[in-house]
Amino acid sequence: MSRTKLLVACTLVASFALFVGSAAAQAPVGGTPNVYNVDYFSNANTTGNPDGTVRIVNPGFSGGNLCADIYVFDTNEEMSECCSCTTTPDGILTLSVNGDLTSNPLTGPPLLTNGVIKVVSAATSGGLCPVPTTPSPAPTLRQWTTHIQNNGTLTENPAQEVSLSLSEGKALAAQCAAIVKDGSGHGICGNSVALAAICNN
Repeated sequence: MSRTKLLVACTLVASFALFVGSAAAQAPVGGTPNVYNVDYFSNANTTGNPDGTVRIVNPGFSGGNLCADIYVFDTNEEMSECCSCTTTPDGILTLSVNGDLTSNPLTGPPLLTNGVIKVVSAATSGGLCPVPTTPSPAPTLRQWTTHIQNNGTLTENPAQEVSLSLSEGKALAAQCAAIVKDGSGHGICGNSVALAAICNN
């Protein structure tokens, strides 16, 4: 091989290595796909407005039950409630925004009207879904949420799927653990009699 051809070949190899290294550096570190859904709720607990609904489906990808680890945030970016509910393969979990997800805030009344709902698809713990202070992400729950618009109309959209970073997973778990420790029962969602058999058990 001539010196010119060798130089071109070395340049191409070096450029490819630089491209691969750059792409790897830009890729999310510790991100877990297909386990994290983020959505909002609006105009909840408002007289004259309908109730919002969160629907979570287990498509059966894992072959077994999954936990919907749910974290509810207020507009100040503080966690207000957390809980976990069992979802069965090919089953649908339907939750009321007013009655199941915002009725027991950590800090008490007034109830939230706007905020964020984050759901982590997680493996069960011995077949159960305890309050998610130590979540174990596992694919792949899907989520839809109805939104109450300012004119009182309802819209429904799939939640936004994002990669769950290691730091975000740790932050969710730590904030939920603090609620369990300090809330004396407040801040635990999904605590109705109707959900007792499948949530926080």
